[in-house]
Amino acid sequence: MSQIPYEAIGGEETLRKLVAAFYSRVAKDPLLSPIFPEDLALTEQKQFMFLTQFLGGDTLYSDVYGHPMMRARHMKFQITPKRAERWLALMKEAMDEIGMEGPARQYMYERLIQVAHHMVNAPDDETTERLASL
Repeated sequence: MSQIPYEAIGGEETLRKLVAAFYSRVAKDPLLSPIFPEDLALTEQKQFMFLTQFLGGDTLYSDVYGHPMMRARHMKFQITPKRAERWLALMKEAMDEIGMEGPARQYMYERLIQVAHHMVNAPDDETTERLASL
């Protein structure tokens, strides 16, 4: 890519659409919604800020919250392998919904796979197994 990934995907406009499409799915998802707040506005904003920085845009997240330390920030939530995979599946659906295509999408998704797997901090249990099948 000749551009930074943030620019290649379409910058702020694309990321805002992506985050909105993603969190509309999270809110309805029986496996993921229990570990998210009911009001997702702040979560959406943080995700937008993080993804902007993650993809080479401005350091929005760090400017407000300090170093991302994403694994440490997520330790209080039970993130299981099935939840990580569902998170990725919903992100892929959101990318499809907004028409995100090409090498920049592939690059972003491959990086998100690494992040999602890095976040796993608990094994699947009966509850996540049941919720994953819904």
